[in-house]
Amino acid sequence: MKLTPEQRIELHGFNNLTKSLSFNMYDICYTKTKEERQAYLDYIDEQYNADRLTKILKNVADIIGAHVLNIAKQDYVPQGASVTILVSEGPVVEVPTESFAESPGPLPDNVVLQLDKSHITVHTYPEYHPDEGISTFRADIDVSTCGEISPLKALNYLIHSFDTDIMTIDYRVRGFTRDKNGHKLFIDHDISSIQNYIPDEAKGLYDMIDVNVYQENIFHTKCRLRAFDLNNYLFGYTKEKLAQEEIEEITERLKAEMDEIFYGKNINSGSIN
Repeated sequence: MKLTPEQRIELHGFNNLTKSLSFNMYDICYTKTKEERQAYLDYIDEQYNADRLTKILKNVADIIGAHVLNIAKQDYVPQGASVTILVSEGPVVEVPTESFAESPGPLPDNVVLQLDKSHITVHTYPEYHPDEGISTFRADIDVSTCGEISPLKALNYLIHSFDTDIMTIDYRVRGFTRDKNGHKLFIDHDISSIQNYIPDEAKGLYDMIDVNVYQENIFHTKCRLRAFDLNNYLFGYTKEKLAQEEIEEITERLKAEMDEIFYGKNINSGSIN
């Protein structure tokens, strides 16, 4: 729903609703040997180091109209990285009416929106299965804003910033603000599903599940890549180098791993040597 300026709710003071977006992505790879596993982890460390993650978060700040106050970043040994950005209200010209609409947000451009007392963080978690068959990379990004704009407007850009097999997205509106008559408002925009903020081209690539608690303003969406091409999960070679039995076994193992992550429970305890 788009609100015209005439439809805007006149508030008593500042809009102090807190809107929090958690975006979790998973990349999965089959690494047969220790050498393959280390090569994959080295690739992840290079691809998603603290400097690149900082650039991604700065673009998120631009999209939601935030002014960067402070940046703390760290690359860890043996792998992983973290970045935390504190932000405050940026230069405010006006808040576009489309900020209220349930629709995918922009990619980075000149966007000016209202924001105050907020933060953006990312932490990465490379890990591997002890049988050396599966390596997984996870990145957790949290965008928390106070004010009129929802951090969901950054979701389109985040999806385009990572090669993602599985996404878990949570959105929650906390606290309350008041209109000019003192009436409490626990949410200031219509939302039926996080899916409405995901672009159509991305929605066509993923199977999705929603779990929403509307009365608590809590929204949850999980996305799993539909197409499966084994070559996308092999590191340094293609399936043409594998016997048919290996192809079937590795495919089964990878799909089981994706099922367990997507559904959040252990399904298959088998392993590949």
